[in-house]
Amino acid sequence: MARPSIRMPLSQAGITRYFDEYRSRIEITPRTVIVLIVIAIILEILIHTLF
Repeated sequence: MARPSIRMPLSQAGITRYFDEYRSRIEITPRTVIVLIVIAIILEILIHTLF
């Protein structure tokens, strides 16, 4: 006796298509993020030591 086949909708079967070509208006490089983090750390240390 054959089992009845179960069909899933495409969105729930892992066949969802995502577009990788989305471009944001603001482009931030990883180097910029690291520099901003280092500046924030230095400012926090300076504020902590001065006040």
